[in-house]
Amino acid sequence: MPAADDPEIGSSVVADGLRTNYHRAGGAGPSSTAPPALLLHGSGPGVSAWANWRLNLAPLGERVEVVAPDLVGFGFTERPADAAYSLERWRRHLLGFADALGLERFSLVGNSFGGALALSIAAAVPERVHRLVLMGSVGVPFEITPGLDAVWGYQPSLQAMREQLDLFAFDRSLVTDELAQLRYAASVRPGFQEAFAAMFPAPRQRWVDALTVPEEEIRALPHRTLVLHGREDRVIPLGNALRLLELLEHAELHVFGECGHWTQIEHAAAFNRLVGDFLAGD
Repeated sequence: MPAADDPEIGSSVVADGLRTNYHRAGGAGPSSTAPPALLLHGSGPGVSAWANWRLNLAPLGERVEVVAPDLVGFGFTERPADAAYSLERWRRHLLGFADALGLERFSLVGNSFGGALALSIAAAVPERVHRLVLMGSVGVPFEITPGLDAVWGYQPSLQAMREQLDLFAFDRSLVTDELAQLRYAASVRPGFQEAFAAMFPAPRQRWVDALTVPEEEIRALPHRTLVLHGREDRVIPLGNALRLLELLEHAELHVFGECGHWTQIEHAAAFNRLVGDFLAGD
């Protein structure tokens, strides 16, 4: 288990019967009166809310309250005994989490897999969602990329983690030996790889399809939406962002050049400014 001062360990609350680890920033009188935002991480090996959003929590918290949970099956949230994962299961857990914190209405910021979950929740309970931010998002039909197939097919080793990080980042200077060692160590913590391997076994196109929200439901969404994508993303194709822009009536799109799948890390300052302005705006 991690040390008590591990930054990946935050607060906890019981949601959908599972003790759920989460991080919170803002909320102590931020300038905006906008609803809080739930930050939904992606589905990489060893991922946690802190690993995904560590560069964004404090800056976004200056504009609006933000809450970043470890979704069921990931990070330091309690894992279900049945190890059964599905979009419906993730949606139920997240809505239970919002209920446990007393969040009646919220915005959703979804990264990759988290984008599909955000779309699914917005379609299921549109009245509870204020705004959407979808970054490198799954949720529309596409042919699985070699990059995503490699991410979901991860088998733990230091070299495999290094290759994973190379897929995520356009700027290879971010992929240091220290980061690879840290993320590899995270991926082999007790229970982490077992849960991850149970989520997306081969053949993996079926999991892309299982995370797809029906296009008629996406078209019907009334929410203002900010779509973000890295031009050089090798995990989720840029075409996903273009399709979301077509489907969502109240959408705007920002594409980061010289950026892979890590928009919130590779372009953290610009990401925080864009997303903060969008979430806190009128």
